[in-house]
Amino acid sequence: MTTIAVYSLKGGVGKTTLAANLAWCAATRSSRRTLLWDLDPQAAASWILGREGKRDRAQAAFSREVDAHRLIRPTGTARLDLLPADASLRDLDHQLREMDKKKRLSKLIAGLGDYDCVILDCPPGLTETAEQVARAADLIVIPVLPSPLAQRAYHEVERHLGGRTATLPVHAMVDRRRRMHLDMIAARSEWPVIPMASVVETASAAHRAVGEAAPRSAAAAAFLDIWQRIERRLAF
Repeated sequence: MTTIAVYSLKGGVGKTTLAANLAWCAATRSSRRTLLWDLDPQAAASWILGREGKRDRAQAAFSREVDAHRLIRPTGTARLDLLPADASLRDLDHQLREMDKKKRLSKLIAGLGDYDCVILDCPPGLTETAEQVARAADLIVIPVLPSPLAQRAYHEVERHLGGRTATLPVHAMVDRRRRMHLDMIAARSEWPVIPMASVVETASAAHRAVGEAAPRSAAAAAFLDIWQRIERRLAF
């Protein structure tokens, strides 16, 4: 079972949209049995997939008061399941520090069942949850806005990880009408690009993946390209 985390130091960079669309690509374009685990207390990925957690039980999986496998819900997409988030995850960092179980997330993932891949939608910030993710993930996908401040945040993440976990940076919300955006993506031309497109927001609002709502759009092609790069890189 391969674990892929979508993480950013900053919020508002399209992290959750990327996680949800990668999970959809894995399930539909590669026919992989996929689990999207929403670790963000805002539960945006759960909302996009139309399966928000109705009880404060998400954090209880980490204390093993609730079997994480029992929290998994099917989605409207074949081969794609969701482990939804809820507000209880706001206290997850404190709980993880108190438990002092450095590999708790890794062990929980190992017990989730017969999935080809698990995709983690992570909360932003250099937190205890982020440390657990770094230990558990085979690859961390990092959306980066084409701006100097966002680039600085990305380098801070790389410095913090110190090569412990492989990363894949992605240019996110790119507007090719802006000179700064063009300069930024030219400087890192090897990074994949997600365009700024209204179809991304429209699809999310309709609880659909971009590849389902607008399969011929540039955004749909971008998400699929990123997923295919991940497959080639991890060779799974």
